[in-house]
Amino acid sequence: MLLDTSGLMCLFDQRERQHARAVELYNASRARLTHNYVLAEFVALAHARHAPRALALEFAASLLNNSRVELIWVGAPLHQSALTLLQQRLDKDWSLCDAVSILLMQQRGFTEALTTDHHFEQAGFTRLLKP
Repeated sequence: MLLDTSGLMCLFDQRERQHARAVELYNASRARLTHNYVLAEFVALAHARHAPRALALEFAASLLNNSRVELIWVGAPLHQSALTLLQQRLDKDWSLCDAVSILLMQQRGFTEALTTDHHFEQAGFTRLLKP
């Protein structure tokens, strides 16, 4: 499954309503994929939600060295492809981070995202955390 920003927030913060479900899904998954744009968004979201900064940074850093999570570093070609996708889908309000996630899911054959974000359903994927 792809680990999206909102899914990581649910996994990280016990105050999140979907925390227990996120932990359950994360632990049950055999394949986990994310990218550095998600980590950047996670740090900003944790700050906006007043999560303890040191703990949020520690959590984000732990994903860098987690052998059970494949972390993709977004380079220029993937970034440009994501911009192109956004230009082709002006009817959607997807973020650049969403576009990168969608492209990676398509490329890797992933169908599920640990997320509360409905944009993944718009793109034809399964959102695992529904409000």
